[in-house]
Amino acid sequence: QVQLVESGGGLVQPGGSLRLSCVASGSIFGINDMGWYRQAPGKQRELVATITGGGNTNYADSVKGRFTISRDNAKNTVYLQMNSLKPEDTAVYYCNADVMLWVLAELKTYTYWGQGTQVTVSS
Repeated sequence: QVQLVESGGGLVQPGGSLRLSCVASGSIFGINDMGWYRQAPGKQRELVATITGGGNTNYADSVKGRFTISRDNAKNTVYLQMNSLKPEDTAVYYCNADVMLWVLAELKTYTYWGQGTQVTVSS
C-alpha cells in the first residue's frame, strides 16, 4: 500500500559526502515525522536524524554539524546530506515515515520503513 524507497548510498572516502533520498509512494493522505536510522554490523539500529512535518529537526550527537536532514512535502521525499564522512558512519541507512492513510473512512497513521541503502566510508 505504501512503499519507501531509498537511494544514494555507496562507497566514499573519509571526508567525502553523500546525499541519500527516500521517496514515499502509495495512497498517502499525508506524512508526519520522517527520519533516517542506521545499523552497522553487529550493532543495533540507531537514530540518525528526524524531521517533523513542520520542518523541526533532531540529530544524533555523533552526526551534528556534519549531516543535514530535509524534506520536500510535495514530493513525499526526505533527504540526508552527509558531509565529512567518517569510517564509523559505515552502515545500512534506513528511512522511515509516519504516514496517514484513509482506512475504511477513518484517517489512521502507520509507520513504514524502507529497505535500506548501504553507505561505506573507506579509503
